[in-house]
Amino acid sequence: MAENETDSVAPEAGADEASAPQVAMIAQYVRDLSFENPNAPASFQNQDGAAPSVDVNVNLGARKAGDDVYEVELSLTVTSKTEEQVAFVVELKYASLFGIRNIPEDQMSPILLIQAPTMMFPFARRIVADAVRDGGFAPLMLDPISFEALYRQQAEQQAAASESEVDNDTIVN
Repeated sequence: MAENETDSVAPEAGADEASAPQVAMIAQYVRDLSFENPNAPASFQNQDGAAPSVDVNVNLGARKAGDDVYEVELSLTVTSKTEEQVAFVVELKYASLFGIRNIPEDQMSPILLIQAPTMMFPFARRIVADAVRDGGFAPLMLDPISFEALYRQQAEQQAAASESEVDNDTIVN
């Protein structure tokens, strides 16, 4: 009788596992990488000791790639300038495939635009640092990025834009 009780518990546990939320990184890859040193060799000769300015632009995209599979693309554009000229420009499009199951639709966006890029960023950061170093400059270690803050900022901007559209529609009607 004890065997039957054990057997009857196992399928229920398996059923819970099958319906449990699951998120896993399947693959990660460089979609596109570009390093430009437009003013070489002058960019190495005119270093007067002043620290260059560094501008970092971050973009995210996510799309469904198959059943329970999503592709997240993290795009980084890093531009370093001195007062006189551009030292270098690095453009990286880094993507990952994520297997996602049993997640409610209203929770997909935070997973794809916060958690996924947070997992991807350390790898993208290393690629940028290596490209800058291989270009003849000191490795550039990008500061960590709060993808949650970016997500919230974008949500606030979309909400404000929606409100202004509603206000404009109200005025027109």
